[in-house]
Amino acid sequence: MSPATTALFFLLLLFSTSNAHNITRILAKHPEFSTFNHYLTLTHLASEINRRETITVLALNNAAMSSLLSKQLSLYTLKNVLSLHVLVDYFGSKKLHQITNGTALTSTMFQASGAAPGSSGYINITDLKGGKVGFGAENNDGNIDAVYVKSVAEIPYNISVLQISQVLNSAEAEAPTAEPSKLNLTEIMSKQGCKAFADLLIASGADATFNENIDGGLTVFCPTDPVIKDFMPKYKNLTASKKVSQLLYHGVPVYQSMQMLKSNNGIMNTLATDGANKYDFTIQNDGEVVTLETKVMTAKITGTLKDEEPLIVYKINKVLLPRELYKPVEAPAESPKPSKSKSKSKHKIADAPESDAPAESDPADDQTADNDNGVAGLDGRRLVMGMLSLCIGVLLM
Repeated sequence: MSPATTALFFLLLLFSTSNAHNITRILAKHPEFSTFNHYLTLTHLASEINRRETITVLALNNAAMSSLLSKQLSLYTLKNVLSLHVLVDYFGSKKLHQITNGTALTSTMFQASGAAPGSSGYINITDLKGGKVGFGAENNDGNIDAVYVKSVAEIPYNISVLQISQVLNSAEAEAPTAEPSKLNLTEIMSKQGCKAFADLLIASGADATFNENIDGGLTVFCPTDPVIKDFMPKYKNLTASKKVSQLLYHGVPVYQSMQMLKSNNGIMNTLATDGANKYDFTIQNDGEVVTLETKVMTAKITGTLKDEEPLIVYKINKVLLPRELYKPVEAPAESPKPSKSKSKSKHKIADAPESDAPAESDPADDQTADNDNGVAGLDGRRLVMGMLSLCIGVLLM
């Protein structure tokens, strides 16, 4: 292998490994699957699909989903039915028509969940006459419920999204599923060092918004009791509505495990986000250390209080300060170098005027983190462009 080919290979490898699949984004390009896409998110199957390295999703259009929803299954039973439509193997459109002996038995996420009795979580894929391919649940007496319609998206051999004609029938998947025990967020926090924050949620009424979002997925960043104690003078100066926004800023309306936070660095919307105000922050990680940057300050995750999907609660070492309520940290202006003739004179620096908005006590560290991230991003882009130029130059020699 020539040096140019080697360099190009590693460059392509760099790009290919940095972009994991996202089923929500894939289906968002196809409005006919909007209901299916919505329920993958609501049941948390979307995040489970995204964590898998090899997966096939048998997508149902809005008409097929309407038929399924008419059965009025609980959300937990609906998750079992939809997980039967997610194969833990890769089947592209080409592979469907090249099945050995014309039939294959493959496992699904329903089987992997441990909720499927026996082999009820397996799907039969069968080549039919006229070039058609049929799908049926293993426990459905060999009946073919649906046929392959078209390929929606394929990233060999990572993810394949195939449309099938209708829902796969399974009495086991549709069996009533017990609702998990209710999670009491404020009780969880109160017992593990975040009682002060929990008390603020209850007193302000913000706890209702947190609780409403648990079933759909919720990530909470909880400042510990000593942190809240130090923050109370600032908190008391806020109006009632701003107090609620301040507290809602500590919740993200989606389940984000620690591994997901590390692999999905970037902007996060919060429970405080509305049309007029972003109320977002940026997730960053340096190895095992995960930080939350708000443009006003930077907080660090110091532990996990509770991780029971759809709820996860983290401890953080600072109260998150949104730029909508507090003055953002600005980079200090560079002072002009004194001339030699004035270098020995002493000048008194005037005190900076106090801002109307509360300010974080230690912004310097936060600003340094922002600057470091910016330089790292710039250096990364220069490196990629340099490697591309090198490859092209060598290939043209």
